[in-house]
Amino acid sequence: MKKALLTAAALIALPMATQAQSLQPGGFYIGAEGGLNWLLSNSFNTTVTVPGVGSASATTNGSYNTGWLAGGMIGYDFIGPRVELEGVYRANTGTLTVPGLPGSLNGFQNQVSIMANVLYDFNAGGTIVPYIGVGAGVAFLNAGDSSGSANATAFAYQAILGVGYNIDSTFRLNLEGRYYGTTTPNYSYSGNVGGFPYTMNANPTDNNFSLMASIQLKFGAPSAAVPPPPPPMVSPPSFMVFFDWDRSNLSAQALNTIKQAAAAYKSKGSARVTATGHTDTSGPEAYNMALSLRRANTVKDALVREGVPATAISVVGRGKSMPLVQTGDGVREPQNRRVEIVIQ
Repeated sequence: MKKALLTAAALIALPMATQAQSLQPGGFYIGAEGGLNWLLSNSFNTTVTVPGVGSASATTNGSYNTGWLAGGMIGYDFIGPRVELEGVYRANTGTLTVPGLPGSLNGFQNQVSIMANVLYDFNAGGTIVPYIGVGAGVAFLNAGDSSGSANATAFAYQAILGVGYNIDSTFRLNLEGRYYGTTTPNYSYSGNVGGFPYTMNANPTDNNFSLMASIQLKFGAPSAAVPPPPPPMVSPPSFMVFFDWDRSNLSAQALNTIKQAAAAYKSKGSARVTATGHTDTSGPEAYNMALSLRRANTVKDALVREGVPATAISVVGRGKSMPLVQTGDGVREPQNRRVEIVIQ
């Protein structure tokens, strides 16, 4: 039972492992992102100080329009866990009002965040990849209205929930929602009205919800596998039997060679044997053709005596047309007087 369960688990995991390798190879990636940003309404205390005169405080209410964001990231994918460094620019405009005072001001808040994110992909390597993540970093903020603006720096943090789509092993699309916030920034602005210098301080909260889309380029895609080299050509076993001049009888050495050929045939179980006879270049062509054929038949008969079926043996006579050693006509070259036994 246990073995059956392990086998089933392996069969289920195999396509997933293959998919993971093809769609999410891991490694470095870069990406670009953009989307919408909602800066939540806030109420904060604004203090105006005039040197030599004194200070006055009032509550300011901020209400913001839907803003936008754009950014990019560089990361490393461990196929499941991911880590990345991200930069995002957010921009929102809105309306600032002070209870009890008529009218309103057109306000804005822009911020650049540098974040280190840790994410986790579920179904890593699949086509559809849900994921979660958190991030922390630093935010550089600029906020104000038509009368001026001020800068602040704050600690930033975020929570991420998204889903990815692996187009292939190189490109991935993501759609995600985020909560993004900072510690309360401290804005301080100095100005001059009617010849009186003043300082204004404000501490608005900074809480955002973002809807983002991104595309990522992955660098871990495996290169195309190099096909294995073709198997080496294996020549069929062959044996050479030599003859005296103008003879077709077998010497003791020739008989020993034929025994080796018969043993090679038996080791293969089932094969074809070809015995091809040759002569040297001495003598007439027609005579040599007949002599080469007699030599091949002599070898065939010896093979049959050693246990090779006659039906498995073919005989061929080549005469002097295919010398092993190239010579002129009429030369009695011993190596050309032969029968080649090929087993295949």
